[in-house]
Amino acid sequence: MGTVRRILRLVPVLAVICGVLCLVVATGAGARAAGGLDTAAAALREGPVYVDPRARDVLSQGEADTLAGRIEKADRPVFVAVLPDTAEFPAATLLQDLRTKVGITGVYAVALGDRFDAGADPAVMSRDSVENLAGAVRRSDPGDPAAMVTGFVDQALPQAGGHAPASWGGGSVGVGTGGGTGVLVALGLLVLVGGGGAVLVSRRAKRRREEQDRARLDELRPVVDEDITAFGEELSRIGFDPGGATADDAMREDYTRALDAYDTAKTAMDRAHAPGDVRQVSHALEEGRFALATLEARIDGGPLPERRPPCFFDPRHGPSVQDVPWTPDGGGAERTVPVCAADAARLEDGLEPMARQVDTPRGPRPYWEAGPAYAPWAQGYFGGGMLPGILVGTLLGGSLGGYGGGPPYDQGVDYSGGDYSGADFDPGDFGGGFGGGFGDGGGFGDGGGFGGN
Repeated sequence: MGTVRRILRLVPVLAVICGVLCLVVATGAGARAAGGLDTAAAALREGPVYVDPRARDVLSQGEADTLAGRIEKADRPVFVAVLPDTAEFPAATLLQDLRTKVGITGVYAVALGDRFDAGADPAVMSRDSVENLAGAVRRSDPGDPAAMVTGFVDQALPQAGGHAPASWGGGSVGVGTGGGTGVLVALGLLVLVGGGGAVLVSRRAKRRREEQDRARLDELRPVVDEDITAFGEELSRIGFDPGGATADDAMREDYTRALDAYDTAKTAMDRAHAPGDVRQVSHALEEGRFALATLEARIDGGPLPERRPPCFFDPRHGPSVQDVPWTPDGGGAERTVPVCAADAARLEDGLEPMARQVDTPRGPRPYWEAGPAYAPWAQGYFGGGMLPGILVGTLLGGSLGGYGGGPPYDQGVDYSGGDYSGADFDPGDFGGGFGGGFGDGGGFGDGGGFGGN
């Protein structure tokens, strides 16, 4: 309460300061062109839609408010910029530069004059999806940037992964006039003078992130709970008696490791607060299944299993026994994946493997086509080193492409949709427009996008 009272006592003084600053900045803005890429980026960090003042004839304030409301209600990291076709927005690098300056993973839709293009971080939407959607709206509404923007957003919202950024806490639409900079300066003074303002903003952002983490964890929970239950059933099925006449110390050690892994997985899931916590659960289950496979081999008198990754198609199948070539449905390059004996036999017979299905907005899909929400779950089973290679070209693979099992992922860096990554993204993976952008050969020019306009 003491912090709040101090802030309230400063309101009259700060109001005067804000007014003076806004007047000074607005006056200075009148001497130069309004808007600019920095202004657009600053506005998009605070809300999903930015309309340059010189492009208000494209998207009115009311239309922009409505569009922003739909995006915020959907809680998806979809950014929209409506810009004039001027030299300060170079077409060839516009999408890349805007994404870099905003610094948040997401889907970026940009109208430049009467043209349109879009890009996305692969953790949020695959390159093919972005290019298909952008190409479709360009072909259905050529020369109508408002229709292309709204049509793209309507299609992108149900397909985008991730969550709205925590920084979207207030106004949802930015209309650059220069005054927005004054407000930012005044807010900065509020933090400096009021002292407790930063604490209040930080707490709000923290609460929002915690809510988003809970929602993403709830999406994963059914799959993880199924894994834990399945492993418990395997423990019961094997029917091992540590005190039995045929039991030896090696068997008892394997059985103890399997039981410990089961308890670790259950405890870790009970304590999980964020999606990243699931990695510990699936890692424990992977350890437990190998211990159980070793125990079963000892009981049967067969050769002990080699320490290998779990079956790619469904980790519940247990440790893999060999690597086989596999090409995802719908195309993509052939890659080598570790598989169990049953799936190896099915592939050899020309049958589909017994893939792990999970619920998605499009119905049940193999987990590698369910999107980045399942990245922590999969990484606990397979580690960071092999996943990007075997999942390249899939929705899940896109979210792992920047990590490759090296130190960044080991240190817990897990940029999902709506997370702040700064300039840490690969323009080559940012779907749509790059390699030419709005210019010739890119997303906006003739021959760009998905088969041109």
